[in-house]
Amino acid sequence: MLQLADPTYQDLAALMHATVGLSFNDSKKSLVSSRLAPRIQKLGIPSYEDYYNLISSGDDGGEFQMAVDLLTTNETYFFREPAHFDLLERELSARRASPLALWSAASSFGDEAYSIAMLLADLQQQGRIGPTWQILGTDISDRVLRSASQAVYPEDRLRHVSPQRLKRHCLQGVGESEGLVQMSPKLTERVQFGQLNLLCPIDVPGPFDVIFLRNVLIYFDTPTKIDVVDRVLSQLRPGGLFFIGTAEGRVACNTPLETLAPGAFRKRPA
Repeated sequence: MLQLADPTYQDLAALMHATVGLSFNDSKKSLVSSRLAPRIQKLGIPSYEDYYNLISSGDDGGEFQMAVDLLTTNETYFFREPAHFDLLERELSARRASPLALWSAASSFGDEAYSIAMLLADLQQQGRIGPTWQILGTDISDRVLRSASQAVYPEDRLRHVSPQRLKRHCLQGVGESEGLVQMSPKLTERVQFGQLNLLCPIDVPGPFDVIFLRNVLIYFDTPTKIDVVDRVLSQLRPGGLFFIGTAEGRVACNTPLETLAPGAFRKRPA
């Protein structure tokens, strides 16, 4: 039975904090242990210490990225926190702006990005926004980005999508693909995905009119949250909309924001 010794746990926590900003206090030791144990056993590595030595070596064959994937939770589904999408619909309909650029900055498997795309496609069809809009989805996990690029999802993940919207924007699987849903080409051509570490300088094609940074700040300590949020908000136009998870509390940053609703903000002009 593998045992994660305290010194090795501290080394793992320090490595994840320094490289990708993940914050693991002492109470997360069992979580880290349980997430990494199956992988360590699969590789035939004798101990957590040896695994730490591998992923911190800089010559790990991509194993560090695998460890990051295992330690970040990616539970998600379409139209999560629907009040945010209702607010986005009202704001965009009132502006009737075009072109529009939106960024899902912690996109995970792409559920959020494609939820936004469904909404914008409907607003465009109704004449409530212009025809020129694009969505960027980024995440630190290569595994979830590969899945997002395929744009295929279990039906259960779309349980909050109306039958009418499903019919407009999705292809239902049949035969061996029964129970799966494929996003339509009219959506996939509007959504691009790329890998991004939020702790590093941001190289994205901004500025953006709307940024979603939901349910990722829980992984960071307060100083890291402030740095990440200010870095992300530097890519948001004045007057643009910014969303975090409603359970993440007050947003920690130095950028002036106006609160619109729980987890929803407008960037104030400088």
